Amino acid sequence: MTGLGKLADRETDAALGGAFAKGSTAHTHPADDIALSDDEKHPRALSDSKTKKPKDKDIKPDAVTLDIQKRSEKYQRGTPAKQKGKEKARSKTAQAKLTHARNQRDAAVLEAARSEALLTEESGFMEAEHMERTYKVTQKDLASHVDISSAAKIFDLSLPDFGPYSLSYTPNGRHMLIGGRKGHIACMNWRSGKLGCELHLRETVRDVCWLHNDQLFAVAQKKHAFIYDHTGAEVHCLQKHIEPTALGFLPYHFLLASTGMTGRLVYQDITEGKVVGEHKPGYGPTHVLEVSPYNAVVHMGHANGVVTLWSPQQSLPLAKMLCHKGPVQAMAIDSTGKHVATSGLDGRVKVWDIRMFRSLHEYTTLRPAQSLDISQRGLLAAGWGPNVTVWKDALTTQATDPYMRRQLPGSTISDLKFVPYDDVLGYGHSAGISSMVVPGAGEPNFDAFVANPFETRKQRQESEVKSLLDKLAPDTVQLDPMFIGRIDPRSYSQRQHNRLVDARDEYSKNKADGKYVDNNVKNKMKGRNSTAKRFNRKRQSNVVDLKKVLEMEKLEREMRETDTKRRKVPEQEQGALSKFYAERRNE
Repeated sequence: MTGLGKLADRETDAALGGAFAKGSTAHTHPADDIALSDDEKHPRALSDSKTKKPKDKDIKPDAVTLDIQKRSEKYQRGTPAKQKGKEKARSKTAQAKLTHARNQRDAAVLEAARSEALLTEESGFMEAEHMERTYKVTQKDLASHVDISSAAKIFDLSLPDFGPYSLSYTPNGRHMLIGGRKGHIACMNWRSGKLGCELHLRETVRDVCWLHNDQLFAVAQKKHAFIYDHTGAEVHCLQKHIEPTALGFLPYHFLLASTGMTGRLVYQDITEGKVVGEHKPGYGPTHVLEVSPYNAVVHMGHANGVVTLWSPQQSLPLAKMLCHKGPVQAMAIDSTGKHVATSGLDGRVKVWDIRMFRSLHEYTTLRPAQSLDISQRGLLAAGWGPNVTVWKDALTTQATDPYMRRQLPGSTISDLKFVPYDDVLGYGHSAGISSMVVPGAGEPNFDAFVANPFETRKQRQESEVKSLLDKLAPDTVQLDPMFIGRIDPRSYSQRQHNRLVDARDEYSKNKADGKYVDNNVKNKMKGRNSTAKRFNRKRQSNVVDLKKVLEMEKLEREMRETDTKRRKVPEQEQGALSKFYAERRNE
């Protein structure tokens, strides 16, 4: 150690020694102490007695907390099972797992509610003043009052040689796919105007559909359904889809559903290539098929006005609704899966509550609507004849006047679709493709984990891999998607008791129906169909067990007694010595 270090240590020791010395001299003189009261000697007891900590129940939540609690209600998924007392779990490990899962669920709901504070975009509708009407505002008027990027979304593509056209948008609303009835196929980034591919199949095209992203799409052609990639190369020919007229895709199950002139509903897994379901409703050819975004149940509209709901793994429909007196022409399902809009040849557009299978209200069009669609914000659009009509708040209430309207003289609307996450409605007609701006139609805030309109190539690849890893099984498609992971609140003994009661009731019912033959009542038969011979025929001939041996010995003994009774007894065996002859015969 250096000299400066030794000097510093000495000074530190001297200072500490002086401090200890002062402390010791202060305690050695009690006269110098200051007289303290009892409260001053115990300041902690004084603070506890004067200031009480408020309980959690007494604290009133502020405005921010109340707002978060209100927002968190819509993020709740199901209701937790009710548990009482010590019956929560059989072990501490199981109880810890339940508590951890409950805490994770509550934390996820809270984070989802708090994240809404970052959603700065708000949806807005077009409002009219005084005696004005919103449906009288033309697209030309809107283009002069909106920004340049929004005005560029109003366009018309003149394609009169290959129409009428059907169209489809990717889940993020970035790419558009169009298909002409005479074989013209094209996909493009409609916002930037970049063409992806263009095909002339020289064959009838009835419907087009994007698959899980903008890399693959399906086309319903004259004889079969085909899958193409974004460059226009043919990838697969789906020969199980015979003469398809409508296509639908289940994004979380990777299933392609189709129906056609044969009237069959076919589900095919595009990742494995196998058919996971094929059903025949029995109502003839159909061209109306829609997939619910809520529970992935396929809705089919038939020529007799019936709408059927289907699941891949069930041979019978989940439900049936009689919606119209004539053929069903079009159908649309909202994003929540609660409302369904249908149109028929009777000229009516009906809105149904799918939870109660009840009609809420209806609208009338001068001509039957050939296409329907519901936007993310609940706007209902109908294409009938050369007209496109949009109703606002048409699902929950009866709208008296339309929200917007557009007419294309000399054309017939064949298909229309709202663009996800944008205030744009695209529709195909006999003269090409058109697009119009509908304020308030799209969701202003998007979730990048679900659909990202600005995703890069790397993000698209990562989302594709993640969606393949999270792929759901076909048997998870049900009317109530919350049935997965539901806990049975009954105890083990109660479940066993209910199972025994059900088995006893089933046995009693089958016995009353005559499925079980009573031994005391059955007819005793001899010969070829006797009970013993029928039983022996059922048994395997190469299996020998104790029961079969005893039955064979009994059968031989009965046969010997029968032969003895039937044969004639000689005269020398009769008389007093007959019992000795009988014993010899039995030997």
